[in-house]
Amino acid sequence: MRKIISIALLMAVCITYAQKKTNGTIYVEHPAIVTVENFTKAFVSGDADKVSSFLADDFKSYDGTSTNKNDKGEDKESFVKSVKFWKDNVDYLSISRSQGSYPDALEYKDANQKELVWVQTWEDIKGVHNKTGVKIDMPMHRLYTVDKNNKIKTMISYSSSSIGDEIGSSYGDRKNGEIYNHHEYINSLRKMIYAFENKDFEKAYSFYDEKARFIDNNAPIGTSISLTEQKANDQKFLAKFDINSIDVSGYPDYLHYEMGNMSVVQSWWTYRLTRKSDKKKINLSVLYIDNFDDKGKITSENSYYSENMLDTK
Repeated sequence: MRKIISIALLMAVCITYAQKKTNGTIYVEHPAIVTVENFTKAFVSGDADKVSSFLADDFKSYDGTSTNKNDKGEDKESFVKSVKFWKDNVDYLSISRSQGSYPDALEYKDANQKELVWVQTWEDIKGVHNKTGVKIDMPMHRLYTVDKNNKIKTMISYSSSSIGDEIGSSYGDRKNGEIYNHHEYINSLRKMIYAFENKDFEKAYSFYDEKARFIDNNAPIGTSISLTEQKANDQKFLAKFDINSIDVSGYPDYLHYEMGNMSVVQSWWTYRLTRKSDKKKINLSVLYIDNFDDKGKITSENSYYSENMLDTK
């Protein structure tokens, strides 16, 4: 049995190796790569004539993410016109190799690919749309075919459409919900703050969902803590400071967003404190952004304040 298994494994290995077949050569340096990168530099500089000089007369550009089965691509004339559009509409434009990547040139053995070289690139495109202020910062993958005259015949681009969609949407005004200066969620927030001021912690914490997360602008970006951890932090704070008063600054806003059906209360407060160690009076400005669920519970809270104000001697 062992002998049979060994023979079977040997045959499997042989079959695996037998299935490998070369179909060309990949180059890390190639004249076609130089052509593609010079074409990209000309595009970024906005030199339409130079861009045109790199393109074959029958050039076509395609969106690699398109689902249109009848897509005939963008011809040379139209693509060259787009160079001016990018120059006129995008500030600080740059296209550079993505970190750790480099382009490849592929020469295939296939007869129908004999006069073409494929070049593939991985790049980051960056800029700012100067009409809407939308920031462009996204990865882009492109496939090119370069003909025997070292002219670009085909370009297929793969990138996210979300930034383009945001630019398109930003040309017009769009309402995204309503703002209230009086609302039940504002009432809940005020009751929570004043319960905390009066050390009625059971009531104060009852306004939060058990799985609520807390984000502090002084903590590392992307970190948050649980309600249990927040309670511990509050006790550490109260061990160092006496709360003389917590006063609202202006008035809170309740924002109901259509997108995502989000319920958010923004509120501004002045914490009037006495530091226990030296009896110093401190007025601390705090901004809270609280997200509420449909049951009226706070599910997350972002707090913004200057930690340095608490440490100042």
